[in-house]
Amino acid sequence: MLLAAVLSGLFIASFLLTGAIRRFALRGGMLDVPVSRSLHEEAKPVGGGAVIAVLFLAYAGACYLQGSVPPREFLALAGGALVALVGLFDDLWKLSLGWRMPAQFAAAIWAVSWVGGAPSIDFYFFALGESLLLDALAVLALVWLLNLYNFMDGIDGLAASELVFVSVLGFMIGVSTDDVVLGLLSAGFGALALGFLAWNWPPARIFMGDAGSNFIGFGLGVLALLSMQHGSMTVWTWLLLLGVFVSDATVTLVRRVVRGDRWYEGHCCHAYQHAVARLGSHGRVTLAILALNCLWLAPLAWGTVIRPQWGMPLALAGLAPLVLLSLRLGAGVPDAKA
Repeated sequence: MLLAAVLSGLFIASFLLTGAIRRFALRGGMLDVPVSRSLHEEAKPVGGGAVIAVLFLAYAGACYLQGSVPPREFLALAGGALVALVGLFDDLWKLSLGWRMPAQFAAAIWAVSWVGGAPSIDFYFFALGESLLLDALAVLALVWLLNLYNFMDGIDGLAASELVFVSVLGFMIGVSTDDVVLGLLSAGFGALALGFLAWNWPPARIFMGDAGSNFIGFGLGVLALLSMQHGSMTVWTWLLLLGVFVSDATVTLVRRVVRGDRWYEGHCCHAYQHAVARLGSHGRVTLAILALNCLWLAPLAWGTVIRPQWGMPLALAGLAPLVLLSLRLGAGVPDAKA
């Protein structure tokens, strides 16, 4: 009962504060003005995702003070404050890569250190044990995930609905495996995402911005590390939950790097962007991805929880069709607006 009341409060706070940020952004000219690669035709307020970052950190802090989240795990999540702050500055003043990347790596190193390093990974035929190499890979993965989430925040409702999906599954898995930290934090993330989504669902009235998308990617990455440390989820579970985002962003990046593009610059080459160009609707693409998550990826992800030893085969089975779909839609090929 208490948790339901808290989550209702988070939803209401997220909804109201997002509306307030929207009004402030409209008055202050904090707008995302369409450029040649944009899939939007009019300027929209930006920065709404900062509400998710601030409220989630406050909620996680309350869980820590209440004794539900251990100090080290809260401190790992607190590194997201730097990610959100740099993202907000980028929303306002368009920071260069030289400013963003050092801050992101610093936050990732901070998080992995407080978590206690990356846990071992079972590759079915062998296991990769805890090591400095695995810790370094965890840092790289965390930086990739926070940028990946930003890359995928390009159409109305997509990034927020993805967070709702992952949070619901995270909560269910946390409850079923008695992982209190995973359950509580996932529930809070989901409630905040729903409050924001009420404003961001197609047609969006406010955008998330880098402050929100980068923070969410970082937050989910830390939750992944925590749940892996707790033994409630594996890396394969997380790859499946984020399967659409991982496959689209990774295929797009690889093809652009191979072609010699400046991979760090903005573009309109993602599979989901090509899908919008074909269907002419943000809502249809967002709903299609949500359906794919629920009907395809969720059962496979749950299977990795029930049978962890089958994690890698299930992940390969789930991700392979998504990689092929990304290629078929033209991920990494310019230009989705052509």
